[in-house]
Amino acid sequence: MKFLLPHAERIYALLRIVAGLMFMLHGMQKLFGMFGGMPPGVPAFITYGAGLIEFVGGALIALGLFAAPAAFLSSGTMAAAFFLGHVIPAKGNLLPIVNKGELAALYCFVFLYIAAHGAGIWSIDAARRGAKS
Repeated sequence: MKFLLPHAERIYALLRIVAGLMFMLHGMQKLFGMFGGMPPGVPAFITYGAGLIEFVGGALIALGLFAAPAAFLSSGTMAAAFFLGHVIPAKGNLLPIVNKGELAALYCFVFLYIAAHGAGIWSIDAARRGAKS
């Protein structure tokens, strides 16, 4: 697939932007009751703690502003969500296809990659670095 190689940085930027925006939607669902809101009985630490990380972290990742630390925090949040929200209720089953934790697991590793790679092009972080040079 060498024909995609010249576009790798742009494709990565699109991955970062889309993943951040989609993550932000989950925060909007929790914090503002949008898109059907949360089911009754969800603990406050999930609604407000995870919701705030999802909303603010997703926005920062999408914008590419402090993207690496925001992605690292978001990755950890999704690791915790995977275990607390999927593995434990599934009686310890670690298989995401069985415990319905595919999205949490995928977000965890996508955000871990973004944390390691940084914001890349089309980001405020890149614009700020360029302005300092």
